Amino acid sequence: MKTDPLATPVLFIDDELAMRVSVTQWLQLAGFAAQGFETPQPALDLLSPDFPGVLVTDVRMPRMDGMAVLERALERDADLPVILVTGHGDVALAVEAMRRGAYDFIEKPFEPDNLVAVLRRAVEKRRLVLENRGLRRRAAGGGIETRLIGTSPAIAELRRDLIDLAATSASVLIHGETGTGKELVARCLHDFGSRAQKGAFVAVNCGAIPDSMAESELFGHEPGAFTGATQRRAGKLEHSSGGTLFLDEIESMPLAIQVKLLRALQERTIERLGSNKQVAVDLRLVAATKIDLLDLSEEGRFRADLYYRLNVAELHIPPLRARAEDIPLLFDYFTAEFAARHNREPRPLEPADFDALLAHDWPGNVRELRNLAERHVLSVGRSGIAGLLRRRPVGGEAATPPRALADQVDAFEKRAIEQALERCKGDIKAVIDLLDIPRRTLNEKMARHGLDRTRFLPRG
Repeated sequence: MKTDPLATPVLFIDDELAMRVSVTQWLQLAGFAAQGFETPQPALDLLSPDFPGVLVTDVRMPRMDGMAVLERALERDADLPVILVTGHGDVALAVEAMRRGAYDFIEKPFEPDNLVAVLRRAVEKRRLVLENRGLRRRAAGGGIETRLIGTSPAIAELRRDLIDLAATSASVLIHGETGTGKELVARCLHDFGSRAQKGAFVAVNCGAIPDSMAESELFGHEPGAFTGATQRRAGKLEHSSGGTLFLDEIESMPLAIQVKLLRALQERTIERLGSNKQVAVDLRLVAATKIDLLDLSEEGRFRADLYYRLNVAELHIPPLRARAEDIPLLFDYFTAEFAARHNREPRPLEPADFDALLAHDWPGNVRELRNLAERHVLSVGRSGIAGLLRRRPVGGEAATPPRALADQVDAFEKRAIEQALERCKGDIKAVIDLLDIPRRTLNEKMARHGLDRTRFLPRG
């Protein structure tokens, strides 16, 4: 996907007037917000960790050459894309500059379209770096990224949609397989909305309530309403007034209760069992299902009018197999959580363990992964992840074929770079030496995988 370069700043430094004017004009025609500078300092003064663009500089200049410009630019932001423009005799110098952190170099004379192509890649890399920094800042402040963990496009889209809906009071229907985290998503809708300050989050598993108790559980009852009802009791709808009511496995709700729930949602009032008094309620309803309610309504097993009342807005939670790149991140997170809880040191993964994580199909989704992480922390011996996955519970599903080789290779590459960054504490030069790859290759791979070296720097 091409990045739209409009309004993206490009700072071009060259002491030759003709070159500076022609390149700047070409870049402006290509859609960049390009500025030309005869000397480096005015351009360097514009740089900051939040600078959204790219720096392009000639190598041979009086007073301050391109290598010095590179060094000072990376002091302001080690991840800033810096592109060097070199003469034929400066190629060896440019290669050395890339080892020191330059993004790329262009050899004179060059085709303007070649420079534009390199800039587009650099702009996309810069966008990813700044986006990930923003995610981490929000996570450090207790943002939604600390609740819905992952860097995959699918989970990022879910977070964006959830935040948009959290600001409203609309009913939401959450779709997701078993173990994907439907209640967690519902809690986020409440916690990141205005109702978090007004009322409680009340969760009800409709599949766990006996049909005979459903009306009392949801609507409450008066004393004497039925045998054993010795005192007044508020139901879940009344208890959640001002806040959010989450109805999980809504497809399990009896048809007779569906009718009463629909009326309560329309009238914003309820009647306790055994009472004729109307009680006003102000709640936000969030429901969740793992099956298609519209199909159930066509079969007569779910009321269509209630379905349309619930389905004002929808959120679809992706299964874990659809966001394989998040599996190592989630596993590390859960492992650290359980290691702290059980007072044990986290056990590092071997390459075979990592392969087993990626090859598994995760029918139980995040819940299954979380369970595996705890068993990994508590396990003794050296059976590894593959051994733990083979110990499936009675009635468990058969093992599924491994995912596509390209997906496994991509996820393995990301994890290998993460481990190198962790080991080298974010020192890019040390990572280059450890992995034995060029700086440009490492830059491109880190950008593609959404990795930011600042995440791995020592905390102090």
